[in-house]
Amino acid sequence: MSTTTMNPPATTSPAGRMRALARAELTLLGRAKGTLFAALFVPLVMPFSLRQVAGGMDLKANGLTVGAVVVPGAIGISLLFAVYSALTAVFVARREELVLKRLRTGELRDPEILAGAALPSIAIGVAQCVLLAVGCGVLLDAGAPSAPHLAIVGVLLGIVMFAALAAVTGSFSRSTESAQVMSMPLIFASMFGSGLFIPFEVMPDRIASICELLPLSPVIELVRGGWTGGLSGSDTLSALALAVAWTTVSVFAVRRWFRWEPRR
Repeated sequence: MSTTTMNPPATTSPAGRMRALARAELTLLGRAKGTLFAALFVPLVMPFSLRQVAGGMDLKANGLTVGAVVVPGAIGISLLFAVYSALTAVFVARREELVLKRLRTGELRDPEILAGAALPSIAIGVAQCVLLAVGCGVLLDAGAPSAPHLAIVGVLLGIVMFAALAAVTGSFSRSTESAQVMSMPLIFASMFGSGLFIPFEVMPDRIASICELLPLSPVIELVRGGWTGGLSGSDTLSALALAVAWTTVSVFAVRRWFRWEPRR
């Protein structure tokens, strides 16, 4: 367990306090080799497997292309590993090291503490999403997004949602090791049920209707719709409503159940 501490930043500006906390968190994150590896390299490697899976499907029959499957899938994988999994470990580690408890005794407010701790992972996730979108778009000839605003909104909602879900998952984890185990159910459910590896169009209708309710599903729908431009107005509103609902529930759960002191 790291013995490095983070002192409350001595500044009255909320932005300045979060910026100082984010710098300290980035230093600690750089020392957590396992978490850093999963956040940086897994999302960059997984799209190759996704490309192989998509290439073996009859996508044309469902009006899809390999690029339309791989690009949103790669972005979804980045949200799962660079944001959700990494932040779950970060929140648990800082709680068990009494960092969060100590920060609350200073001028930092609770939302500032959580946001500042999350900023490095979020920055990594955003950078990866941009890199993967450009790289996959070029290599797979997916082209530029037809409705970029949908893709941007989908990514932003996904970041807030999975940062909050990471805090919720971390609240029920007793250690950094158990945090990785606790995050696995949502990761696997999202990978195989939210359209990352298997698009909804390929699934049986009844299974697809259930999988569409998963947290990552509306994000993938918005990003894919942003790339293809084939998302109707009603489908867009439905995806937005579901993503906002999950985000609202996640934020409420953080306010209700997040633990600031070690679990004993």
